[in-house]
Amino acid sequence: MSFSESQIKLQDIEHLGIVAGIIDEMSLVDLFNLLIGNHSQEIIRAGQVVKAMILNGLGFICAPLYLFEKFF
Repeated sequence: MSFSESQIKLQDIEHLGIVAGIIDEMSLVDLFNLLIGNHSQEIIRAGQVVKAMILNGLGFICAPLYLFEKFF
């Protein structure tokens, strides 16, 4: 099977994208949501917050968590 250049799409996801993919494969977001439950006033589920905290911590940067939306 051969591919032409127009059929191949490359994307640089770096280490945060890889970690986000592993978190998704492990279903950690769903696990945290199940364990913690939900509250009537919450806007963002606990699992999403934990994922954002992990990505922010591994990024070794002080960027606001809203900048990590491309990994969700």
